[in-house]
Amino acid sequence: MSTADDGRHALTQLGRQIAPPNSPEDAVLERVPAPYPDKRYMVRFTAPEFTSLCPITGQPDFAHIVLDYVPDKWIVESKSLKLFLTSFRNHGAFHEACSVQIASTLVDLLNPVWLRIGAYWYPRGGIPIDVFWQTGDAPAGVWIPAQDVPNYKGRG
Repeated sequence: MSTADDGRHALTQLGRQIAPPNSPEDAVLERVPAPYPDKRYMVRFTAPEFTSLCPITGQPDFAHIVLDYVPDKWIVESKSLKLFLTSFRNHGAFHEACSVQIASTLVDLLNPVWLRIGAYWYPRGGIPIDVFWQTGDAPAGVWIPAQDVPNYKGRG
């Protein structure tokens, strides 16, 4: 793929100073054409300091998020993903809602061959809540490594 048709001309955030969005609904996720749409490979994004707010108490919740996906025609632009994840800092929702919203938004944007999220939430009240979701079976012939986030024992 030449740089002339790699999708960068359509990006509105990369290379610019952008204020963090106030909510996930205000965030702008961007995509570019996959550089190898004829090959199957996995992409991993890890956000070990993800934060959102408890919808009842307003207290912060923290998670280690691992996103794995096998692209089809599109890949997510990483700065826009970072800003999207940052937008949850002021967003009040339960762990399950945040986790599935992140994955579903990416599925809607990218229409990947496969996607999974592992959301490893740090405990509040002594109980960690981990949320896992995927679009279906992992595609055959693609190396899908374990997420390797330790079980909770201080999770750090």
